[in-house]
Amino acid sequence: MNFSRITCEARPGCIGPLATLPVFLVLDGKRAVIAGGSAAAAWKAELLSAAGARVDVFAGKISAELRAVAADPPGGTIAVHERAWAADDLNGAAAAVGAFEEDVDAAAFAQAARAAAVPVNVIDRPAFCDFTFGAIVNRSPLVIGISTDGAAPVFAQAIRAKLEALLPRLFAAWAAAAQSWRAAVKASGLSYAARRKFWQHFTAHAMRHTDGEPSQADFDGLLAEAKGQGAVAEYGSVTVVEVGLRDADLLTLRAVRALQLADVILFDERVSHDVLDFARREAHKLLVTRGGFRRSGEADDVDALMIGLAKKGKHVAWLTGGEPSGSLHGKAAEETAANSAAAPAASAVRSGAAA
Repeated sequence: MNFSRITCEARPGCIGPLATLPVFLVLDGKRAVIAGGSAAAAWKAELLSAAGARVDVFAGKISAELRAVAADPPGGTIAVHERAWAADDLNGAAAAVGAFEEDVDAAAFAQAARAAAVPVNVIDRPAFCDFTFGAIVNRSPLVIGISTDGAAPVFAQAIRAKLEALLPRLFAAWAAAAQSWRAAVKASGLSYAARRKFWQHFTAHAMRHTDGEPSQADFDGLLAEAKGQGAVAEYGSVTVVEVGLRDADLLTLRAVRALQLADVILFDERVSHDVLDFARREAHKLLVTRGGFRRSGEADDVDALMIGLAKKGKHVAWLTGGEPSGSLHGKAAEETAANSAAAPAASAVRSGAAA
């Protein structure tokens, strides 16, 4: 081939310092305590209820927002006690949240919660908190938490909005399917390696079918593949992504999803490295260097490489700073069709197009 390739593999290193440790509390069926009846307390009561907690609220004055959420909780019950909290109210709780205007009240509540060995959060008082809530992207059971350690909550909300736009709504259905299928996969008699293969196939399949609900047919097909009973060898795909010289923030959702699905990414030197940050860490990244670009025969070489990888089941993304070669959709696509009835799919994505 008359071009050079450099493999740049991302290797995980030692983790850097963390301002806070992200954890996920399992609260289903457990008791949580809220002291305070403000609108801010109502939002925290709604969050705790949504996680399945049985919420006890103690406050002398109850806001309309809190009464509304208590009347129609999203998950666990919300019981409102129109009185001040007492230390005994914290006994046996899995979490405690306080809403106070004065630091002296916040400090007393935090001290009582810690004395009862209950993790505590005091709204907008980080000095008295054992944990914080952060911004949430909800594709339950897929849940993403975002924190700036209190430095810039509005910034965290902006990041949440970007992730909301990036993640398809049906990811929730695929995550729920994984949850419901896990026991069946474990009981299927598959070896550990085959079960791992099932979940690898599941992940790739879900990423390629974000517009459709998972079905029993999907499960049966994935299980057959994991058992080595697939009738047809699995082929990958080729996606050509024209990124131009635009800022990475202007990539379309389709372009970002192609990068996140890809096992192998080819890119030329005109592509910003910020664009590659959207790729999976595990993806192989090959820099394709061309002296004069579009010289005779070079496009065919790239096409042959991509098609060969796709025939081996790899999902390939070619990032190009200019117009992608037309041969991929003509001669090269005809070649793959002639070689296999299950030829790898080829598509093109322009980063400036609507996602």
